[in-house]
Formats: sequence, C-alpha cells, structure tokens
Amino acid sequence: MYRKFAAFVLLSFIWLGLSSFETKPPKNLQKQAIHKIVIDAGHGGSDPGTKGKYSTEKDVSLAVALKLQKLLNDQIPEVETYMTRTTDIYDKVTVKAQKANAAKGDLFIAIHCNEAAPNRHSELIGYKTVTTKKKGKKITKKVPQYKTWTTPSEVVGTETYIWGIAKKDEKEKAIQESLSENDFIDSASAAELKNFNPTDPKQILAISLRTEQYSERSRNLALTVEEEFEKSGRVSRGAKQRNEKGIWVLQATNMPAILIEIGFLSNPEEEDYLNSESGQTEVANSIVKAIRRYKFSLDNKLNKPGKTNSNK
Repeated sequence: MYRKFAAFVLLSFIWLGLSSFETKPPKNLQKQAIHKIVIDAGHGGSDPGTKGKYSTEKDVSLAVALKLQKLLNDQIPEVETYMTRTTDIYDKVTVKAQKANAAKGDLFIAIHCNEAAPNRHSELIGYKTVTTKKKGKKITKKVPQYKTWTTPSEVVGTETYIWGIAKKDEKEKAIQESLSENDFIDSASAAELKNFNPTDPKQILAISLRTEQYSERSRNLALTVEEEFEKSGRVSRGAKQRNEKGIWVLQATNMPAILIEIGFLSNPEEEDYLNSESGQTEVANSIVKAIRRYKFSLDNKLNKPGKTNSNK
C-alpha cells in the first residue's frame, strides 16, 4: 500500500513538472509591444488655448494628463510614461515633437479641449427714422433696429484625431529623420534602413509600410478611445482626420499618435464636468481602458508562435 501511494505521489510531481512547460512563454518573458507612452498636455504658459467661462484649456489638459500618467503607472507598470510638460510652460509644437521623438516613445497621446462658436440671437425692437439726400431731394425711411446677444453653445462630446491622409509625406519624413537615433526597427529591416537612401526602392517601401502601420494603429486606438468614452456615458463625436490643415504634432512624431479632444469648454455644463475631480478621473480612466485594449491586441499579435514584429 505504501509503495502504491509513493508511486502515485511521484507520478503526480512528474505530471506537474511536465505541465509547466507550455508553448506560450511566461508572462514576464513575453515581448511587449509598448515600452513607453508619451503624454502631451496641450498648450501651456503664454498659450492658454481654448477659454471657457472660468477655465482654460492649458490647465484642464494638464490636470487630465497628470491623472492619465498616474493611472497608467498604476495599472500598466511595465510601460514607462513620459510627459512633454508637467507644469505651466509653453513649447512650440516643433519642440513637443522633438521631445517625443527623443524620448523614443511607442505611442503619442495629446490631450486637448474643444470649443464651439456661441449661438447668436437677434430681436427686432423697433424702427429708426433716417433722412438722407439723393439728387437734392430729402428721402426719409425707416430702418429696423435689432437687439443682438449670444448664448453658450450646446455642443458637447469627445473627438479623437489622427493625422490626415494628406500628411503622409510629413509622417514618413519624421520616421526617416529618427532612424539614426531610434532602435524601433525590427532586425529584418534594420540593416536596410540604418542609413536611409531616398533613392533605394526597398528602403522607400520599408518606410511606407511603417507609415501605414502607424496609421492603422493610430486609427484603431482612436476608435477604441471613442468607444470607451461612449461606454462611460459621454457623447462621442467620433474618430476623425483633419486632412487639409492637419495636426502638425501628430505627423511629426515617429510613432502612432492621436489627439484627444476631451470635451467642450464652450459649453458651461461640460466645462464644469471637465474641471471636476470626478470628471477628470473618468476621462483619464476611459483613455487608460482604451490603451489597455490596444496594448493587449498588439501583445497578442507580437507573441504568436513564429511572429516577429516591431515595438511600435
């Protein structure tokens, strides 16, 4: 009886040992698609951005950006975060892009606030008699008089932007200029692109494919961000592109990039929401949930058996 029991225990240990050898690598050994996220709080310093009744875009965007950084550090500790600003300072968009590229980020997220023109109203309040001369004759006519005033816009909601299709050349240029500094390229194309030759068809194709990859990932994240806003009860105005004008900082960063308009300061109710602790936390939470979904999808693709991919 004792021998049977000992044999059973021995077989159990052997089975447990064999079952621990899985084809899927342990979580701590899995490749990570995202190592660093760059967070850019819009405007700052001498540039207040959009002005609400009592608050400014530069202050609200910074408050939400700081909350976003903390939540990311708490919930996704394996990913580093980098802030383009943590205080009320002003940087040109060129400097913001340079900071992001120098930080070697894998994802760029800009936080902004929106505005809409006020509603204009007019009311006829009477007539004014006006006398003019025409060819020596006096002409009297009544001119209508109006009272005019404005009321705040009722427009509310979120919008998330990626760079416009028309700005593909600028994005490719940002990737090319960062090749000598960044090590984001996978081993298969690193040798080809280390010293970029604009006349080499293979290198041109590699840059174009990388740009398309960034565009697809940016679009997917933008759609996911808006989905999470809708889930939290916000009005989503969708994921968008600004094709003609573009958004310079998005196409100048060497990574997938989105700009999130978290709400309208021109709407009094939304301004109150965006200035409240609960509102700012809810906004930041929605963005984190979207990033977690985005990262999960990329990590799964990266860690498929036989799959090789770049960090970005």
